[in-house]
Amino acid sequence: EELCAEALRLGRVLAALAPDEAEVHGLVALMEFQSSRLRARVDAEGAPILLENQDRTRWDRAQIQRGVTALGAAAQALQHRGSGWGPYALQAALAECHAVAPSTAATDWHRIVMLYDALLGLTTSPVVALNRAVAVAMADPDNGPRAALDIVDHLDGLDGSPALPGVRAELLQRLGRHAEAADEFDRAAALADNDRERDVLMAKAARARVG
Repeated sequence: EELCAEALRLGRVLAALAPDEAEVHGLVALMEFQSSRLRARVDAEGAPILLENQDRTRWDRAQIQRGVTALGAAAQALQHRGSGWGPYALQAALAECHAVAPSTAATDWHRIVMLYDALLGLTTSPVVALNRAVAVAMADPDNGPRAALDIVDHLDGLDGSPALPGVRAELLQRLGRHAEAADEFDRAAALADNDRERDVLMAKAARARVG
């Protein structure tokens, strides 16, 4: 938390020194949104709590509002320059969608998909593509998981990362393919280099096997 606070302090200083730089405001907004959830990210034993399970009353609403203000400053700077959104501002806009939503279900997933499309126009990162697949699944509960699984199955560049089998497992679970989901959760757990993350994935594998 001290590291995040210092990064934010430096970001705010930089924004004051370069008020016309949209990406500086975008970076500050991104850090505000992400660090606003610090108190809700882990339980009393230090185990990670996934976004959809976090107690949103523990999110720092003042910090979220500062993020909204910083993102607005980025938008103004972009309008003044007549240029397009950069990666930090787009990531901040994505974080804002989560930060202002009252619940996972009420999140504007369609907007998130569009923002990921824009971000993919600036980067070829497979992580961005993977996150977009998750958003596709959430945006359309009926057909989204199958479409997202097709996206995930054609991704390259994430070998050795637990993220790919972890997301694939979640999608298989939503499609009712529980045994396959359990195997993918096991694969993700084997690739995880964090004990807490490994425990969460192994617990998910056990629940998937029960169906």
